[in-house]
Amino acid sequence: MTPRHIGIVACSAEGAALCYRTICVEGAAILGPHAHPEVTVHTLSLADYMACIYRGDWAGVGELMLRFAHKLKPVGADFLICPDNTIHQALPHMVPRSPLPWLHIAEEVAGEALARGLSASRSRARVGWWTARSIQMR
Repeated sequence: MTPRHIGIVACSAEGAALCYRTICVEGAAILGPHAHPEVTVHTLSLADYMACIYRGDWAGVGELMLRFAHKLKPVGADFLICPDNTIHQALPHMVPRSPLPWLHIAEEVAGEALARGLSASRSRARVGWWTARSIQMR
């Protein structure tokens, strides 16, 4: 199996560092000792995101994320992740214009929960702006 190149659109240093470390550790568990997928991390100062967030400007946050998506595509990223719960609220503003697909934290967690036989009511299946639109609720 050839691992895919992961682009991390970072927001906070803590989230980005933990995400990168997790990819490397879990990669080795799957791909073998010392192996992990190629990873490219792109970030700017958290203050830039926070300026938009404090104003409630989710479209502005989305524009920052989209700017990084356009930078990560030419370096070979196959898909993008964002290890930050808060700025996922901006995904609806930019995903339709993104040059690369995104993994969404809530969708991945909900999909895994359902795959393991866990169920949720609609009231519990809401995370931020996201509702369980892409999975079958039991």
